[in-house]
Amino acid sequence: MTGLAVEPGVSVRAPIAFADTYVDPMAIRAAVRVLESGWVTTGPETVKFEAEFASLVKADHAVGVSSCTAAIELAIRAMQLPARSRVLVSTLTFCGAAHAIVHAGHVPVLVDVDPTTGMPGERDVAAAVDANGTPAAMLVVHLAGAAADVEGLARAAGLSLDRVVEDAAHALGTSVGDRPIGAISRATCFSFYATKNLPIGEGGMVTTNDAELAAAIRRMRLHGMSADAWRRYLPGGSWRYTVEEAGLKANLTDLQSAIGRGQLCRLSAWQRRREDIAATYADLLRDVPGLGLPETPAGTWHAWHLFVVRVTQAFGPGRDAVAEALAERGIGTSVHFIPLHSMPYFESFATAPSYAGADELFPQLLSLPIYPRLADADVQRVCEALRELAGPASTPVTARG
Repeated sequence: MTGLAVEPGVSVRAPIAFADTYVDPMAIRAAVRVLESGWVTTGPETVKFEAEFASLVKADHAVGVSSCTAAIELAIRAMQLPARSRVLVSTLTFCGAAHAIVHAGHVPVLVDVDPTTGMPGERDVAAAVDANGTPAAMLVVHLAGAAADVEGLARAAGLSLDRVVEDAAHALGTSVGDRPIGAISRATCFSFYATKNLPIGEGGMVTTNDAELAAAIRRMRLHGMSADAWRRYLPGGSWRYTVEEAGLKANLTDLQSAIGRGQLCRLSAWQRRREDIAATYADLLRDVPGLGLPETPAGTWHAWHLFVVRVTQAFGPGRDAVAEALAERGIGTSVHFIPLHSMPYFESFATAPSYAGADELFPQLLSLPIYPRLADADVQRVCEALRELAGPASTPVTARG
């Protein structure tokens, strides 16, 4: 038997992973049921998952696709913008969001962010419009689980809401007032990646109140074909189909949908656990000098996909040093995100005179572990480590009562 050799009397603490993927037993049983059914690709299970998801976010339609990136591309394609239209997008987002704009045949225009929120503000959008002219559309990114001001950003861009697509990869469970993110703009795009609030492994969803847009995305997710395989192979179905527009291979399968439906049954409990963890972090870290904590915009509900702190100069050790020190203590962290304007491929889309907000914020960003199976003791251990790194000015950790 092999293992980690340690000195007598020295305890070894288990690592705290940055992220965790849990598949509920109900979802596993559903997956087995679909595997045994003889039909595993897009079919009746996907139809049911789409209906349940649309109801959850109070949208009229939901279309299951292969990823959030595919969802964004398909939503923008379905808007039928003129070729090489300018589409605004935050510079502080995952590269896939901007790639989706490019692959849809358009030009991403990178927008700076407010360094307190990590998302573009109305002034940032207005500055991008002044520098580039009125865009054809905008991709609004909800970051970490916080809600962006979709209506305000649309006004600043001179756009109606039917020219706005939302990237809600982080925002399942986010709401504005009593409206869940999912039915504010023309289309909203969600992710079911392994680390997301509703983990399937891979997959995505587009929600919309526009029946024609939903129908177009249904066709385009399967090569632009007028009928999918399930409908062609149903008793009485016809093998005939036509193709009238370009499409992708980007459908969600029944196997994925079965897992998603099973996971949906646990989503409310998982969201409550994320809220508890975020509250504990806030309680135990709020007085650490130089450590900025996330805020929830007034009148909104945070999904807590990520818990992102800002390691400012007043903290002492810089962000990278803190991440390395936490890793040495067995604590995983990450950074969301590397600004796109700093990447060689996206340099030509960086048309602002500067990206001062993103450049100020990026060196401070550090995402801490937050997921439903994270133990209270592990949350406290993360906080203890951060207080230790902050130095003697930091007060001892006191657990929440």
